[in-house]
Amino acid sequence: MTKAKLTEKEITTAIAKLPEWKVVDGKLNRAFKFDSFVDAFTFLTKVAFAADKLDHHPELFNVYNRVVIDLATHDVDGISDLDIELAKKIDAL
Repeated sequence: MTKAKLTEKEITTAIAKLPEWKVVDGKLNRAFKFDSFVDAFTFLTKVAFAADKLDHHPELFNVYNRVVIDLATHDVDGISDLDIELAKKIDAL
């Protein structure tokens, strides 16, 4: 997995396969809604474990049953393959 910043074309191609994700303020962004706070928090815990295995840590926001995730690679000041890989893993949860 590289930590090189992806080009706009590479990002567009990658997120075409991740239809729920969009680019907001230079980060991959997706919002989730769950039945309860516990379901949302359980999901956040699973995301934390998946992210830690990649040694790549997202911005996570939670209010009651809603979760918003932003992915960016701070080392390259943009979106990298690590963000795409983590988005795929999050979608699989």
